[in-house]
Amino acid sequence: MPELKVGDRTLLLDEDGFLDNADDWNEEVAQVLAATEEVELTPEHWEIINYLRKYYAEFNVAPMVRKLLKDTGKSQSEIYNLFPSGPGKGACKIAGLPKPTGCV
Repeated sequence: MPELKVGDRTLLLDEDGFLDNADDWNEEVAQVLAATEEVELTPEHWEIINYLRKYYAEFNVAPMVRKLLKDTGKSQSEIYNLFPSGPGKGACKIAGLPKPTGCV
């Protein structure tokens, strides 16, 4: 199983690079996961990450892309500019969510 080194911790990842244990997530982990996606986190990224984490905490599932766009006021192209690998693979991975159903 792949691993991710964050500070003095070694975290397990699934075969697609998502955290094996969502409870391992924190902002430092997000920074390291973002680096694996070649993304430098800005306040705009954090807005999406925090939205995803809040939505997941409430509904125990990642939002559909249409819901994400509506609730954040972002366009699909804006999301892909922030997270080039997409809202599922990139944004959800960095936010520490499990891999969404139907995602690569």
